[in-house]
Amino acid sequence: MELDPAYFEHVASRLEELEQAMSAPGAASNPSTFKTLVREHQRLRDLSAASDAYNRLRRMLEENTSLLADTAGDPELVEIARMEKEELEAALPKAERKLMALMLPADPDDSRNTILEIRAGTGGEEAALFAGDLYRMYARLADSKGWKTGVLDASSSERGGFKEIIFSVEGTDVYKTLRYESGGHRVQRVPETEAQGRIHTSAATVAVLPEVEEISEVEIKPEELRIDLFCASGPGGQKVNKTESAIRITHLPTGLVVACQDERSQNRNREKAMRVLAARLLDLRKQQDHDKMASERKTQIGSGDRSERIRTYNFPQNRLTDHRINLTLYSLDQVMEGKLDDVIEALQARDIELRLAAQMGKAFA
Repeated sequence: MELDPAYFEHVASRLEELEQAMSAPGAASNPSTFKTLVREHQRLRDLSAASDAYNRLRRMLEENTSLLADTAGDPELVEIARMEKEELEAALPKAERKLMALMLPADPDDSRNTILEIRAGTGGEEAALFAGDLYRMYARLADSKGWKTGVLDASSSERGGFKEIIFSVEGTDVYKTLRYESGGHRVQRVPETEAQGRIHTSAATVAVLPEVEEISEVEIKPEELRIDLFCASGPGGQKVNKTESAIRITHLPTGLVVACQDERSQNRNREKAMRVLAARLLDLRKQQDHDKMASERKTQIGSGDRSERIRTYNFPQNRLTDHRINLTLYSLDQVMEGKLDDVIEALQARDIELRLAAQMGKAFA
């Protein structure tokens, strides 16, 4: 791949501009603007570093090739150069893919915090237990990456699972990491309630919503909301059961309904419910935009449809299968402990391939 020097001169120039803007007096007084500057600076810095690494590998490969062409050279040095050449030839395509991925247009949603909604599907109590397992899997993943999680609302099942659980995940590149988890997740295992040892199949759905950083990002008119108060159910004692602290918000134009009863404070429940509603409205707008651009579907991993079965968790065989990229791993026990990096990296790599192919197609159209 030949790189345009002018492009990377522009990157270097822009990096200097950003550094000056970030260090200017009062730059951090506007958190939203400063955050945008920091994100762009980080992306361009990563791009510049990837370009340097790629060019360094190319130069080293050229030097090794020249040394090998010199048959009069020291045989020992030639052998060392031959071994290094093999290593460089293996490393160069990876460096090139990384560089090209960073050269793709950045998705503004990648750096957003995220709201995950997990709901039990077919399978009754076993589906609810599986929904609980998925929640703990994502919570462990978040903990391993230093992300912060917080439950926004939950409906527990009798045996300790969840009929539904909605929680936020805050940290660096959260949506970029979790965006491919939306869809249907199927589990195959022997339920705790199964006396004869038969394997059952159950399901849960996961929705991954990029969180709205400011409610003003989406238009929510007060007159378009119906707000209902009710007594919270579940653990918490008499105060929870007798006080109308739970809140249900209905967005009349779309019919979206959000309920929250996790907090004892009505205001806190309202705040959490509004966060979820804003994220759902943003997600709805994104889905509508995608539907208008049918070609964009071809550059995505799956359709994002909640009903699409994306993954199967087979406990008896310790097997995880992601149906979108035909990936099979025999390390399900590790995955359920939150070690999802192999799955996520494979999905990201395939997504980059599709986006690069689409980008190249546009370039030569």
